[in-house]
Amino acid sequence: MPRTAGRLTRAILAVALLLSGCAAPLTVERLSPQASYARLNRTALSSDKPSESTLIVLRRHGLLEIWNNDPAAGVAQLRRDVVGQAGQWPELFALAELSYLNGRKNESRPDFLAAAIYAYAFLFPSGNAERPSPYDSRFRQACDIYNLALTAALTPPDKGPVQLVSGLRPLPFGSVEIGVDQNQLRWGDRTLVSFQPTSNLEVEGMQNVYSNPGLGAPLAAMTEGGARPSQGLEVAPRLRVPTNALLILADPRQQIGYSVLHATLLIHNIFDTEDVQIGKAAVPLEFNQTAARALAMVEATAWSSEYSGFLNGNLFNQAPARLVALEPHKHGRMPVILVHGTASSPFRWADMVNDLLEDQTIRDHFEFWVFSYATGNPIPYSALLLRQAIEASVAQLGGVQADPALGRMTLIGHSQGGLLAKMLVIDPGDRLWNGISRVPLNRLELTNETRELLRETLFPRPLPEVQRVIFVATPHRGSYVAAFSLSQLVARLVTLPLAVTRVGKEVLTGNSGNILVDPSHNRLGSVYGMSPNSPFIKALAPIPVVPGVHVHSIIPVQTQGPLSQGSDGVVRYSSAHIEGVDSELVVHSSHSTQAIPATIAEVHRILLLQLAGARGAPVAMLPGR
Repeated sequence: MPRTAGRLTRAILAVALLLSGCAAPLTVERLSPQASYARLNRTALSSDKPSESTLIVLRRHGLLEIWNNDPAAGVAQLRRDVVGQAGQWPELFALAELSYLNGRKNESRPDFLAAAIYAYAFLFPSGNAERPSPYDSRFRQACDIYNLALTAALTPPDKGPVQLVSGLRPLPFGSVEIGVDQNQLRWGDRTLVSFQPTSNLEVEGMQNVYSNPGLGAPLAAMTEGGARPSQGLEVAPRLRVPTNALLILADPRQQIGYSVLHATLLIHNIFDTEDVQIGKAAVPLEFNQTAARALAMVEATAWSSEYSGFLNGNLFNQAPARLVALEPHKHGRMPVILVHGTASSPFRWADMVNDLLEDQTIRDHFEFWVFSYATGNPIPYSALLLRQAIEASVAQLGGVQADPALGRMTLIGHSQGGLLAKMLVIDPGDRLWNGISRVPLNRLELTNETRELLRETLFPRPLPEVQRVIFVATPHRGSYVAAFSLSQLVARLVTLPLAVTRVGKEVLTGNSGNILVDPSHNRLGSVYGMSPNSPFIKALAPIPVVPGVHVHSIIPVQTQGPLSQGSDGVVRYSSAHIEGVDSELVVHSSHSTQAIPATIAEVHRILLLQLAGARGAPVAMLPGR
């Protein structure tokens, strides 16, 4: 080639590159794993842009520019292009995602409802229509769009409770008639009300947040109605039940072509079922169980009663002492009764119950009852109230003959709660009384009413329904903290029940020389009773649990050095340790050990032992092992 011609060719090529922006028309760039994952999983759920698969749909239909300029017009045109056309399931996902984006941008409930309906049509076509593979990322994304969009569509503008009622709801392209069978809101003798969405709740203060992945809008329903017994077992009055709302449509891919659609809203709670049948598929339901439990605790404002429950012995005098169940009793489930410690509340068991209920075996065979009491009251008096509450609850539920599981109870007591539990599984005869009196009870000058109260509190009998007891950080030989002068000063601020103060006054009148304890107001409370030098604790410590009751100890120790010198900051190991137990576990923890994983795991293990004993089967054969 002549030199001049070569120069001309190179000049032409240079001009061509210049006119093309000096860039090659196609490039390939290697991304980091993180960037690659972010690109592949970008959707309207996590950003303000649609996914790449939806952008492909818009480009192929020539709608990308229309969508960018007028999102509502872009969705409407895409709907006209694909509705009623076979094999258009990728476009249905695009319609769901774009409608969800419009709902977010405009806070539009009709757009959110349309997104949920398109997602449902994408996931559940009728007959043999083409459907997405569960390995397709759009499948899980469509489930999330459905759940979040349905939640947003049902939530009123004021962000109050969801109203689950039948009615006509607007859509961007028409309307949908939604039917709700109000009988679904019945739960035993109670009604589910005040449905609060939980998908947008963040829980802090609980170690583990559990949810059941699946389909539907997860809600937390409150209960109302039902008989409130005058005594015995009561279902928690502000209980929040994990609930699910699921919108279903018959032949959805055909219906979305209509101007008026027909749908049904199904309501389920986690205790009734965890999945539903849609076509030939068993579809799991989405529940946010920890969020529901946390919401109930926050609404109950339980923490504020902990110290008032310690200082005011009359706090629970408005009604007879009772146990509170976390759900209605179900035949065949064994009660686990949780008894908290001093200046505490039942909600200190929240993490433990939250973890245990995630085991299907535990959930199917056990139910949790909690006992509230004024923790500043004398220990024998509080133990009597616990005994009476259990007896009333068993009678209320028909007795052991009606449900043998009621005779297979497990008591779990933390700190002072462990002493209350022990009072229900011993047969002391007159040993407790002899520890505080020089003469028999019948020789004291007392009214019949006072004598009977002393007999019931200090001559306890073993409760036959209790098969197993777990002592957690229990000061069997007293707490050295209770002997501190500051503790004694705080104890003087405790207001005792009238029944207790009346007994103290009567004992002081003409009997003081025969009593080994000071029955004045300042010496009757639980703090004095837990002092290592207390005549009561000295008398109680050597009394063994009756044969036939299985006993377990969980002892927290946070100090270093010899175990015999160990302490959890409130109770020494030497006080919590007792001989003859089925098992003893020492955990590295402070006194409040209920939320420690090792403590929870030990309770889980013990409950499986209890189940094995009830079944007569080895633990290794139980589900979940």
